[in-house]
Amino acid sequence: MRILLVEDQPELATSVAKRIRQAGYAIDTFGTIRDADAALAQFDYPVILLDRRLPDGDGLSLVARIRGKHPGSRILMLTALDAIDSRIEGLDAGADDYLVKPFAIEELMARIRASLRRPGGERAPPVEV
Repeated sequence: MRILLVEDQPELATSVAKRIRQAGYAIDTFGTIRDADAALAQFDYPVILLDRRLPDGDGLSLVARIRGKHPGSRILMLTALDAIDSRIEGLDAGADDYLVKPFAIEELMARIRASLRRPGGERAPPVEV
């Protein structure tokens, strides 16, 4: 399974991507809405981790397009915008979940697993030893 991460902070993107790979998922990482849009035209991502403050705009502007092209995708906002109004705006725009930075990486992983358990989600990859 392939996950999309749209995050413009390189250190955070690297640490999140590393942990997601350790869990057995493939991940594509981009730092702009434009690059994420191009990836979404090529792949169907069951889970999308989306920042709000990106160099080319608010990540919320991408949510409606994701919902139109990939209605089954789970969108988890990852952002420093922690005001109640910002969280409500993100969820009302179509995000399935909203996690405020800084966050614990294991909580992010738990939220990814929870989103995939919802009807229509893909199962986690099998663990091989």
